[in-house]
Amino acid sequence: MSSDGYHEPVGELSDDSRELHRAIVSLMEELEAVDWYQQRVDACKDPELKAILAHNRDEEIEHAAMVLEWIRRKNPVFDRELRDNLFSDKDYTDIGHHDHDH
Repeated sequence: MSSDGYHEPVGELSDDSRELHRAIVSLMEELEAVDWYQQRVDACKDPELKAILAHNRDEEIEHAAMVLEWIRRKNPVFDRELRDNLFSDKDYTDIGHHDHDH
């Protein structure tokens, strides 16, 4: 396995840490692909190609959601934070609602 992106010796990391790293890198790549496809959609003048690129962008969003769900299921802190903050009407700019003493 490549050590790209690791900040500590790979041999000193647990299997769980390596799997989480793999998932986080995958999520970052999927989000980057969404950004690239969105830019292409905006710049594209051909309607058929624009539709294909938008479809590809949406596929990347699905992939990102799948990886994020894997992370949520495997990491209790991500699980708690995503449950507390997603699909909520809370004012997420109010830092006072962040209670990390759960």
